[in-house]
Amino acid sequence: MQSSEITLPADRYFGPDARQKEIARELYAQVQDLPLICPHGHVDPRMFADPNYSFGSPADLLIIPDHYVFRMLYSQGIALEQLGVPRVDGGATERDHRKIWQTFADNFYLFRGTPTGVWLAYELCVVFGITRQLTHETAQTIYDEIAAKLATPEFRPRALYERFNIEVLATTDAATDPLEAHRALRASDWRARIIPTFRPDGVVNLDAPNWRENLDALSRVSKISITNLQSFIAALENRRAYFKQLGATATDHAALTPYTNELSAHAADAIFQRALRGQASADDARAFTGFMLLEMARMSIEDGLVMQLHPGSLRNHNDSLFQRFGSDKGGDIPTATEYTRNLRPLLNRYGNDPRLTLILFTLDETTYARELAPLAGHYPAVKLGPPWWFHDSLNGMARFFDQVMETAGIYNTVGFNDDTRAFPSIPARHDVWRRASVNWLAGLVARGILSLREAEEMACALAYDLAKRAYRL
Repeated sequence: MQSSEITLPADRYFGPDARQKEIARELYAQVQDLPLICPHGHVDPRMFADPNYSFGSPADLLIIPDHYVFRMLYSQGIALEQLGVPRVDGGATERDHRKIWQTFADNFYLFRGTPTGVWLAYELCVVFGITRQLTHETAQTIYDEIAAKLATPEFRPRALYERFNIEVLATTDAATDPLEAHRALRASDWRARIIPTFRPDGVVNLDAPNWRENLDALSRVSKISITNLQSFIAALENRRAYFKQLGATATDHAALTPYTNELSAHAADAIFQRALRGQASADDARAFTGFMLLEMARMSIEDGLVMQLHPGSLRNHNDSLFQRFGSDKGGDIPTATEYTRNLRPLLNRYGNDPRLTLILFTLDETTYARELAPLAGHYPAVKLGPPWWFHDSLNGMARFFDQVMETAGIYNTVGFNDDTRAFPSIPARHDVWRRASVNWLAGLVARGILSLREAEEMACALAYDLAKRAYRL
């Protein structure tokens, strides 16, 4: 008979070889309690600005905002309306959160063996103290247990931040964001370190939804009238400086490809003027984003902000879903991505300058050994981000270690970031990374490639030091 208990073995995720498992346990014991460095993610800072913020119901917390959860359910024919996901047009969606939770519980088996299933098991067991598996029969009792805990002060965001042993947490904020929550945090007597990250995609990518409205917002918040390329760049520099004042150490850039290109100021301004008139073409948008990535690298050298680049996701692939529910609803699909030629203009100009830190991410694992590891293993400015999004998993991490580390070494990578909106999943994600990394290191020790002392130092680096150093935290 299948056990009804949640099982989280102490040596989970370690390889079956007895010697490797023994070493992995020893290494994990040294890193499991290190503080969490969270240099890139999407947690809403408003939940920390309000000391009395409540997560709401269990469905509010664990289902409705989490595209990792409802993406799987949608793939099995469960409409997002059944899960309470808000519609763009305000149309009807399920409002009975117990019913939403029951649907989730009835289909919880779908997450078996997936990263989301791993994270959810940790959240239920470790964060909420739930010992029984979530099933059709246990759904409502577990709902009540979680709801009761969410109503207590111990489960407010600030209390969980401290319980999770988070040392620093970076949010991701549009260039046009006035950062009111971050200002409120700095003015409060709560001493946690929560910092913004500058994300300018909405104004830099000319094909971004509502680009003109975003540009007008940038003009207002920077108090610079944007009429040409020069004033546009001045407004961006203004905002970067403001983000830095509130603690930012990094920028974040998403693009379909990592294409970069040289343009004269005259040619770039001509594209910008066409965009202002609503006449920019797809080729214009691609060329302008490629030019602006060079500009952002130049700004990073001047102001010291670390530059992150996340290419390779075709956003909102499901048109119907996007029209009904908007972005970030599980409809983003990876594409094949080329880095070597696309990044050459940027790297020829700035890649040899150690003042720049350019952190590259990928959704195309075929580029790990072929392109990304050689680039990071050569250019002083380039570092590799951890396995991202669809590859933030035990198997994805193992592939990353095997394909990247021999060429780049671990010190040209940046450790781990959780990249999540789901705040309670943060310690679960870090735990998977720490276990995956010590398991890989233990294998190297068992084969005589590393000494135990070297593996101990590398385990601490992967868990804590690399992220703190790369993001200048």
